[in-house]
Amino acid sequence: MAERIVIGGASGFLGQRLAAEYRALGADVVAIGRSPGEIPWGDAEAIRAAVDGASLVIGLSGKSVNSRYTAANRAELVRSRVETTRALGAAIAASARPAPLWVNASTATIYRHADDRPQTESTGEYGTELFSEDIAKAWEAALFEAELPGTRRVALRITIALGDGSALGPLGLLARFGLGGANSDGWWPATPARLAARTYLRPRTSGGRQKFSWVHVDDIVGIIRFAQDTPELEGPVIVGSPNPTDNAGFMRALRKALGVPVGLPSQRWMLELASLVLGTEAELILKSRWVLPEKLLAAGYEFRYPDLDSALAQIVAAQRERRRIPA
Repeated sequence: MAERIVIGGASGFLGQRLAAEYRALGADVVAIGRSPGEIPWGDAEAIRAAVDGASLVIGLSGKSVNSRYTAANRAELVRSRVETTRALGAAIAASARPAPLWVNASTATIYRHADDRPQTESTGEYGTELFSEDIAKAWEAALFEAELPGTRRVALRITIALGDGSALGPLGLLARFGLGGANSDGWWPATPARLAARTYLRPRTSGGRQKFSWVHVDDIVGIIRFAQDTPELEGPVIVGSPNPTDNAGFMRALRKALGVPVGLPSQRWMLELASLVLGTEAELILKSRWVLPEKLLAAGYEFRYPDLDSALAQIVAAQRERRRIPA
């Protein structure tokens, strides 16, 4: 009998990639979500039946952080993560045959703005000033709050994921239009509303020197499969390349992969205004995210794409190949 893999949030960028991977391996993939053919999140009994006897449960659900942090969006960003994670935990707890492994998405944004030293699972310092950091803490709290003695749990603290269809798309578009230079922090007014909502990032790192930790989507898939075979891997796990760069270095590597020789730099005021128009937050670009995958390296995981140039080259080649194939 084929092993059963349950994925909550299978219709997203990462969920689709994981579903395809496990189906190619012969697994029975059951999806929970809001798309046709998926078990709806409100059907607790169907979710319990799906996870009962499953080999692996993967939780990926959550509204995209690539949105404006309005009051309504802030509430949904938290709710969409916490409630779906709790639903999976309740289903596993009610199972006669609990899944041996539950892997749930989290984010490396849980760590503070770091441009002085890298953050690891053992030495990292959690952020204390931003709403995005609060999301990460609430998400992980929901993962670990239930009593599940028969289920090992792993929180994937994922860095910026790179792949065909990921956040790389908008950045690549900017680079092709000649706007692929460094994104520099600087002064921007702190309104009382943003301070109260914890959505204001204080100016810190200029010149595009804010750190940029990243991971290829194929390594996220590889890490989840590695976790299945590595019983000592549990708790929070940083999912990021061992070779992070900075914003200027990333944009330079992206221009190289795309064959774009020049990229104009952008200042914070430009990014803030563009974020208003695009319905997102400049923090996503300006916060310094510097993490190292201490646990994965100690456990022996070998990254498929440890360096940025090879990761971007593969993704750009895949994008070009996809455009040549008729729909």
